[in-house]
Amino acid sequence: MEKSSFRKDERIRNRKDFQVVYDRGARKGSQHFVVVSLENTSGTRRLGITVSKKVGNAVKRNRIKRLVREFFRLNKTRLPGARDIVVIARRHRDDLTFRKVSRELEELLIPQGDETKACS
Repeated sequence: MEKSSFRKDERIRNRKDFQVVYDRGARKGSQHFVVVSLENTSGTRRLGITVSKKVGNAVKRNRIKRLVREFFRLNKTRLPGARDIVVIARRHRDDLTFRKVSRELEELLIPQGDETKACS
């Protein structure tokens, strides 16, 4: 069983890598998120998260980032391998719960036909 952690090599950390994903990646959207994904050559899944100040104050932005990271950590083995994934939070009025985040990101990221249940 793979370790459920979120290591440094699984993060998109510099602006250049984010820009490559934005320029060349495929986009999908939902009510609260836009996901941009692009195959990479590193052989690992990498996650980047963008939450602008328009979404809310620092507390709200950090909560959204924590929820997205937790979804990634628990479900990374179900995600397609060797991809850079950038999750962009959209402005919204309601409070997000982990269940809502999981449901939306599962629809956007996990290939249909995967019989295993998401962790919630």
